[in-house]
Amino acid sequence: MGLARSTYHDAIVAPQQDDEIVSRIRAIGEEFEAYGYRRICAELRHQGLVVNSKKVRRLMREHDLQPRRFCRKFFATDVWYRI
Repeated sequence: MGLARSTYHDAIVAPQQDDEIVSRIRAIGEEFEAYGYRRICAELRHQGLVVNSKKVRRLMREHDLQPRRFCRKFFATDVWYRI
């Protein structure tokens, strides 16, 4: 055949297009605004799309899909305060 044995046994896997992954990340981000790259990666796996979390993080950073950060207000209470 003229092929190396390791080449013959390698599975031919077509790389997934980043556009498809970004569109799914956008859809998940619109539905769940507070999801970060870890939850989005888990949701993609739940949908049947296996993507590395590093790739999800990189695509979110490149396409400005970072979630909004929610700041909780801190109310300082005095323990010794008497009513």
